[in-house]
Amino acid sequence: MDKKHEDHLQNGYKPIDKNELSQSVERILKAIGEDCSREGLLKTPARVANAYEEIFSGYTADPDKLINDALFTVDYDEMVVVRDIEFYSMCEHHMLPFFGKVHVAYLPRKKIIGLSKIPRIVDMFAHRLQVQERLTQQIAEFIQEKIDPLGVGVVIEGQHLCMMMRGIKKEQAKMTTSAMLGGFRTRLDTRMEFLNMLHF
Repeated sequence: MDKKHEDHLQNGYKPIDKNELSQSVERILKAIGEDCSREGLLKTPARVANAYEEIFSGYTADPDKLINDALFTVDYDEMVVVRDIEFYSMCEHHMLPFFGKVHVAYLPRKKIIGLSKIPRIVDMFAHRLQVQERLTQQIAEFIQEKIDPLGVGVVIEGQHLCMMMRGIKKEQAKMTTSAMLGGFRTRLDTRMEFLNMLHF
């Protein structure tokens, strides 16, 4: 077994099987009455398999490699906010996309994390089958565990195609979720400072 596959299995997930994915897509196309032999669909199963490998890459991401020692000792104890991080995920109930923006804040305890790492953390959890509530909590808990700040706040604003293009069909509806840990949960002024920055 090669090193890439070993890393995937150590994280608790098997490598993505693109051959099985491709065959499954072909079965879906036949099930909805399509002709898999027509020109426009000949390469669709393989294309979907390649797309899913990227869309669901969060299952096999290595959290330690993701952070890659990008923790730095800095004498700074004011709030750090990274806002308007775009995300795209897949709803686990209908396997349709949901997307929007993530806002993250933390109060450093002598350690800060490289700026680019917070969007990478968001992507790691977003690139899985998800519900927005869990996604919000996972991002907050991961940052709390890895950086050990005095507190973490995460707010997500999402739009869900499972509600926009089917069912109730409310195109403008947005869902907002939050996770507040440490000082963001225990101190109202800290929480309000963060939310005021987001204009909530």
